[in-house]
Amino acid sequence: MLHGNGARILFITFTKILKQMPVDCVSYKESGYFSQLIVDYLEQHPDIRPFYHRFPSIKNFEDQIREKSEYFTTDRNLLADAIQKQYKDIPLSEKTRKNIDLLRSSSTFTVTTGHQLNLFTGPLYFLYKIVTAINLAKSLKETYPSNDFVPVYWMATEDHDFEEINHFIFHGKKFRWNREASGPVGRLDTKTLDEFFRLFQQELGPSDAAARLRKLFEDAYLKHDKLADATRFLANELFGKYGLVIIDGDDRSLKQQFAPIAKEELLHQVSYQKVSETASKLSAYNVQVNPREINLFYIEDGLRERIIRQGEEFVVNNTSIRLSEAEILDELEKHPEKFSPNVIMRPLYQEVILPNLCYIGGGGEIAYWLELKSYFDLSSVTFPILMLRNSVLLTTQKQAEKVDRLRLNWSDLFLKQTDLITKKTKQISELPLDFSSHRDRLHQLFAELKEIAGKTDKSFGTAVAAQETRQLKGFANLEKKLLRAEKRAHDDLLRRVCELQDELFPGGLQERKLNFSEFFILEPSLTDVLVDKLNPWATSFTIITI
Repeated sequence: MLHGNGARILFITFTKILKQMPVDCVSYKESGYFSQLIVDYLEQHPDIRPFYHRFPSIKNFEDQIREKSEYFTTDRNLLADAIQKQYKDIPLSEKTRKNIDLLRSSSTFTVTTGHQLNLFTGPLYFLYKIVTAINLAKSLKETYPSNDFVPVYWMATEDHDFEEINHFIFHGKKFRWNREASGPVGRLDTKTLDEFFRLFQQELGPSDAAARLRKLFEDAYLKHDKLADATRFLANELFGKYGLVIIDGDDRSLKQQFAPIAKEELLHQVSYQKVSETASKLSAYNVQVNPREINLFYIEDGLRERIIRQGEEFVVNNTSIRLSEAEILDELEKHPEKFSPNVIMRPLYQEVILPNLCYIGGGGEIAYWLELKSYFDLSSVTFPILMLRNSVLLTTQKQAEKVDRLRLNWSDLFLKQTDLITKKTKQISELPLDFSSHRDRLHQLFAELKEIAGKTDKSFGTAVAAQETRQLKGFANLEKKLLRAEKRAHDDLLRRVCELQDELFPGGLQERKLNFSEFFILEPSLTDVLVDKLNPWATSFTIITI
């Protein structure tokens, strides 16, 4: 182990390496990968303004801090105690330990992101969410030094869609955890992952980085009995040194704080009316989530089912459980842990128990949060600032060199492949493939003929218009034929362009397809690179060459 000057020199050298890694960007709007709703939100379009509280700017956090200070009433000590209990078997970094203790102070606030318990983190954007939270907390501390800010990862332990989380892609292969599953995924046991691990480690290879990945997977999933515990360990190993605090909402003491709102939901179905009204106003944007009359599940080990009101009774779907109003309220009081908020109510649960300023999510998440503001207002809970997480395209040095050799811009590679091929063909062809000027001259010629036609009978005018249509159609066909011929002439170069795009966009956005291990093999300091290079305020894809 290095100490003193040796350690300092190593740190300075490593920092220089990080700073030298190239970074480019492509705006979210230009990328073509974001919905019109998110583009309008980022541009603060007036039509979207009623659906959020404050836009994510550093200045707006001042008012958000003030408001959250005034209206946050949850017991901070209870929150910190609950988190400490959840960490009881996890080695804490000094920074995370300090951040948990800081939550007891009224001058401390959180910035939160959430994600499913995807096996071995799932797609790359799991990392980008957390890095955005870490860097936002750091940025806020620099601007508001009298306050403290804690980055939080909210584990979606109560979700039940096992098929969404039971796999990841590595080296183009899908590694899937095959087992039967029901109930909250966080409570699933990890005992059947031995065979999965054997297959995965065979694919990893013999490098030191591969050995570290093998140990990380083994320590997380083969040494912890529940998926929630394994995910907490893994996220802590990757981000604990930055002070990340991980929270599991499947916690009795935390749900006691939420029980009054759950009671209102059971008795009056308040979320359904408010969210439905907002969803109708956002219908032009193809809204993400539609509420149910009761937006709560009933959960036990192996069970997560909707609560439905039928006359004077409450029924747990697909079970024999039927409770009167008095019985279900008694159950809520005695066993709040059995009541689980769905996607509509979970954001409110989060904001009730956390001194939270900002929620960080992807485009789909921000879209459904925009449906919830009126429900928050009715519940007298401060609506958080909504920040779009960082989006990243990771490239190797070899791929970046190909981009230069092929005379491509990064924005070109975000195009649909047919559009990319057409654009590149027009760029490299020595022939004039754009017939716009010819069409303009044709329009001018027929304008003169139409003027003459206006002085004769109607049939001549009709003939002129028909001839113009035929001529323009012929021009379009000639243009297409010439373009196809040029594509054939430059087939080899265009094939290399397509192969490069397919590498960088393997069936879609890289961050939604590939697992972090793909790049950890190439750059074991991947999390350091991301924390160093990403700007939480960015509104563009960041391209990082590793």
